[in-house]
Amino acid sequence: MRTFRGGLLIGLAVAVLVAAVAITYEFYDTRTLKRTVRRGEVLCGVNKGLPGFSIPDDKGNWTGFDVDFCRAVASAIFDDPSKARFIPLDASERFKELQNRKVDILSRNSTWNMSREENYDLYFPAVAYYDGQGFMLPRSRNIESALDLNGSKVCVQSGTTTLLNLADYFRVNNMKLEEIKFDKLDDVVKAYDSGKCDTLTADISQLYALRLNLSKPGDHMILADVISKEPLAPVVRQRDDDWMMIVKWTLYAMINAEELGVSSQNIDEALKSKKPDVMRLVGNEGSFGPDLGLPKDWAVRIIRHVGNYGEMYDRNIGAESKLHIPRGLNQLWNAGGIQYAPPIR
Repeated sequence: MRTFRGGLLIGLAVAVLVAAVAITYEFYDTRTLKRTVRRGEVLCGVNKGLPGFSIPDDKGNWTGFDVDFCRAVASAIFDDPSKARFIPLDASERFKELQNRKVDILSRNSTWNMSREENYDLYFPAVAYYDGQGFMLPRSRNIESALDLNGSKVCVQSGTTTLLNLADYFRVNNMKLEEIKFDKLDDVVKAYDSGKCDTLTADISQLYALRLNLSKPGDHMILADVISKEPLAPVVRQRDDDWMMIVKWTLYAMINAEELGVSSQNIDEALKSKKPDVMRLVGNEGSFGPDLGLPKDWAVRIIRHVGNYGEMYDRNIGAESKLHIPRGLNQLWNAGGIQYAPPIR
């Protein structure tokens, strides 16, 4: 009887171990790239409507910085930027929907921090936009410094890092505030525009975008003060390293292209270049594309269809856009900013 029971226990232990290995294998072997290729499109989670970053027109055509990055990923894989499908997500649902595989990638003004990586099992492959939290208020308040905001009524979105940063800033500086919180960003803006609060706080890039939607944009100013670090990055699931590498190096290819002077306007000339760095970028030297599971001309596809980082920036949020957000920290490292990509070599 003891032998039988011992064998039964060993058998059960083996079965549990096999099941655990199977579950672990399935969890780690997510193969997003294969599913994406089989599906024929990249599913991108984006903001529901943030001018300059992701916004649809009345015909459902999406434009913006985050939208263009998704198109860059689709271009690398399919040689076709139209193979990106955009799924609008609220701030409160974005990470859960990525976990649930409703989207392949979040390209949605999301701040990279430790708790989000740990608590949601996510990767933020690389910083696409260096931002920081700031304040917008009516010019009529005659305030030029955030340190003069004591006693303000501040509209803020719930479920974001913005809320914690706001509380920290006022507490550290011994100032009082009245938080007026809303779950949806549209409600935050409406409350501010209607005068329910006298200050609006968000990432500075958002403030530039949101100001365009106010009834009288010119009556409002954005303070120069920056109260936090907000590295905005695309987001993917952990334990899917092949997909993470594609997303990461799509961004790095665009940054390197700008640094090397390669753009959508001169990509054909770049293909003839004998400069080693350019030859590696365009796939004429090395096997960097195949190492990612992509064709040799993966970066050429990105640049031809979407452009380099500077083109994407200027077109959507910089000098060529309605927002006119200065490059600032997002300028290349050799031009006064901190935007920097490891070399392709």
